[in-house]
Amino acid sequence: MRLIRLELTGFKSFGKKTTLSFDAPVTSIVGPNGSGKSNVAEAFRWVLGEQSLKSLRGKRGEDLIFNGAGPAGRLNRASVSVVFDNTSKRFNVDFDEVTITRTVYRDGSNEYSINGSVVRLKDIIELLGSVSLGSTGHHIISQGEADRILNASISERKEMIEEALGLKVYQWKIADSEKKLEKTKTNIKEVESLRREIAPHIRFLKKQVEKIEKADEMRRELKQLYFEYLKRESLYVLDKKNVLTDKSSAPEAELASISLRLAEAEQTINRDVTESRFAGELSVTERMLREARAKKDDISRQLGRLEGLIEIKSEQATQVADDSDKPVALSEVKKAMFEIEELINSKTHIDNISILQQTFKDIKNLFRTFLDKFETGANHLVDVKSALIDLEKDKQALESEFNLLEKNEKEYLDKEFTLKKELENEREATRGAEREVFELRARKIELKSILESIEAEKKTLRLEEENFKRELDEGIVLVDREILDYDRFMADFVPDNEPRERQEDRRRAIERLKIRLEDMGMEGGDVIEEYKEVTKRDEFLTTELEDLFKTETSLLTVMVDLREKLAVEFSEGINKINKEFNNFFSLMFGGGNASLDLVEEIKRRRGIFNLEEGEESEDVSVQDQEKEVGIDISVSLPRKKIKGLQMLSGGERALTSIALLFAMSQVNPPPFLILDETDAALDEANSRKYGEMIEGLAKHSQLIVITHNRETMSRASILYGVTMGSDGVSKLLSIKFDDASQWAK
Repeated sequence: MRLIRLELTGFKSFGKKTTLSFDAPVTSIVGPNGSGKSNVAEAFRWVLGEQSLKSLRGKRGEDLIFNGAGPAGRLNRASVSVVFDNTSKRFNVDFDEVTITRTVYRDGSNEYSINGSVVRLKDIIELLGSVSLGSTGHHIISQGEADRILNASISERKEMIEEALGLKVYQWKIADSEKKLEKTKTNIKEVESLRREIAPHIRFLKKQVEKIEKADEMRRELKQLYFEYLKRESLYVLDKKNVLTDKSSAPEAELASISLRLAEAEQTINRDVTESRFAGELSVTERMLREARAKKDDISRQLGRLEGLIEIKSEQATQVADDSDKPVALSEVKKAMFEIEELINSKTHIDNISILQQTFKDIKNLFRTFLDKFETGANHLVDVKSALIDLEKDKQALESEFNLLEKNEKEYLDKEFTLKKELENEREATRGAEREVFELRARKIELKSILESIEAEKKTLRLEEENFKRELDEGIVLVDREILDYDRFMADFVPDNEPRERQEDRRRAIERLKIRLEDMGMEGGDVIEEYKEVTKRDEFLTTELEDLFKTETSLLTVMVDLREKLAVEFSEGINKINKEFNNFFSLMFGGGNASLDLVEEIKRRRGIFNLEEGEESEDVSVQDQEKEVGIDISVSLPRKKIKGLQMLSGGERALTSIALLFAMSQVNPPPFLILDETDAALDEANSRKYGEMIEGLAKHSQLIVITHNRETMSRASILYGVTMGSDGVSKLLSIKFDDASQWAK
């Protein structure tokens, strides 16, 4: 596994995108103070997950974003990407090249990604932990922090060494298991609480369900009783109905026949002669005979009157005819002529035309009067003859009607004779019907008595049938509609001639069960469903509780295994580090010894205040003590009687910390190691030793060395120079010493 490159965009002073390639075992980064070269180490620390802004020399997330200077405007985000060659598959991802990127925005939010896919910080830490990398620790040693491992507490030093040994992943797993265990215990308490909460309800529902089951058992018993009862009752009702029908059919038919005959006989007896058909016809005939005779008498009288009138009119006609044939008397003529002459003579002396005209009219009227006097007799004769003709016509009409009435009178007389004879025969038949009526009435009373007895039985049967139907309806309500299929369930039933009392016993047994069911008053559907749901819920909680207990046991087992494995690997790692630490220490100091020791310290958590003396007591109870397990460093310098770190000078402490850090790197070499001016305090002789150790380390890890030391620079194959112009942007210059040597030649 190899570090390929680092890409910075907008991170701190790197306002423009800057790429550092790491193609050599040792890469040196140089530059004047304030140029931004230490920002490269901080970029590594930040992209690998560092969360402390203080260690990155900032207060807020936006302090990491290029803020602009001169013509260069400020940026809204900063990102750093580190790229690894993963062809060896040390990273457990299916990529030959792995790019880890971290981006920060002005609002302080961060975003992490692996090969462009957004991930969580936890995913980054776990991925890097698998190859002994992290945001802080042995692989990034900044200026002033080389002495941190010497100044750390024994527990902090132990954590640093665990991380260097790649054992941090166990700590994470243990911590994760502890969180899961705590959550599991919380879940166990919650589940147990839920079970305790629903337990009373389950007990209540169980009692209810037991009652319901008892009721169901009773319903099943009731159903079986119903099946036999209904089957027997239906057969009984049907058979009884058929028997009564057959029993009543003959009397009913005979009664109907007798009733018909009796009605006819009674009609014959009770019928009056005047109500007889023949009596009615006789009455009509006699009435019509009387009417015909009365009408004939009336016509006879009318004919007598007509004959008298005709005789009178004939005499009048004879006399008028005689009077019309007599001559006019002379005296009448002379009288008329005298009147005319008198009129003329009285008007002869008048010249007035109008008077003369009137005179002529008067003469004309005199002549008309004279003629009318003799013409009246002729006209009267015509009138008399005309009246005589009309009277003759009326006489003929009356004579025709009279003849018809005489004919009808004879027919009515004949019919009257016939009807009187039939009526006499009918009266003779009535006397025979009276005997038959007496006999029929006696038989009718006897049949009615028989039918009333049968009807009483039918009424009783109807009541039994109504009871049957009521039982069937109640059975449907109390049991279910399945009882309607009693025929199907009793298909093999063979009727027997058991006493009727047995069926009554069954009915009473059914009534007792019905009363018990009604007293229980249980509607099972909702309660049973609720009981099933609550029981299912309790079973689920029980299963979940069992799973949680298994999880708890499993987590405890995992934690024990992890702690055992951590202890074993830590012990082995300490032995390896001690070996390398002693070698590097001897190399740096020209002899001497150095080692790491696992120690326990008892720390007092609090003192007991003595009220009488007003001071804190030295006696500490067991509860007030806690053990702290960690790593202590023992050193022995050559030619000096120095046994502890406190007695070392500043340079000696620097060399010791470098020896220890290099030893840690040798035991579990990280993919790369960053040394940020860790050689600043070294003199020329120690710088050469430092350079030799760098060359040794470069065989196991890529080294990125930020330095001012020429000796250290000489060990690098690639040199990056960092400068900063007036615009406040860090710029990068690079040179490969191998290429420079070729150019120099």
